[in-house]
Amino acid sequence: MPNLDRVREALRAAMTAWAVTEVRGDQARVTLAPEPDVLAVHLERVDPEWSLTWACESVSPPVVRACLSLLGATREGLASGHTLQDAKLRALADAARFFGVALPAEAQWVEYDPEEGPNTADLVAEAESVAAPAVHPALRPTDPPRDPQMEKARRHIEDLLDQIRAAGKGGEAARVIMNGYGETLEESRALYKELQAILRG
Repeated sequence: MPNLDRVREALRAAMTAWAVTEVRGDQARVTLAPEPDVLAVHLERVDPEWSLTWACESVSPPVVRACLSLLGATREGLASGHTLQDAKLRALADAARFFGVALPAEAQWVEYDPEEGPNTADLVAEAESVAAPAVHPALRPTDPPRDPQMEKARRHIEDLLDQIRAAGKGGEAARVIMNGYGETLEESRALYKELQAILRG
């Protein structure tokens, strides 16, 4: 069995995302999860052959399976979430748990805005305490700042997904967004057009 200490360190270092498990009015329950882009940077150093695959088990409610393979070991995580993206993050956290990464035991309630999403500003300290101390933002100078246009595009896609689910066409939409909402604004717009075609069709 390979030494997984470096794997666990990489997984802990990527614990910077918050996944929504449920929403009740203006409150949302969130859990700590690895941020896939940050995780990719760290895992590349540990095992250039690492892989991560996703499978959508259910669109409504959103349930996703994550399969993470590192240093010859494969772990699967299965989780639900408020959206498919939330389910992906939680499934990845579940897989990390099977690699031996301790996660906070309970989800936390935070303020929630349908436009802005969950307000996790007060929870940043907790994320930093879980993450490995060796990781510092200065080590990732090439990371672009959050693009407000990309955030807005994501919200538009999520709103459209809600309409598609309400129309009973969630399965078709799930196949379109299994790899995320696009890395660039152009990709997000192309995904949005595909989803619009599903809703109209």
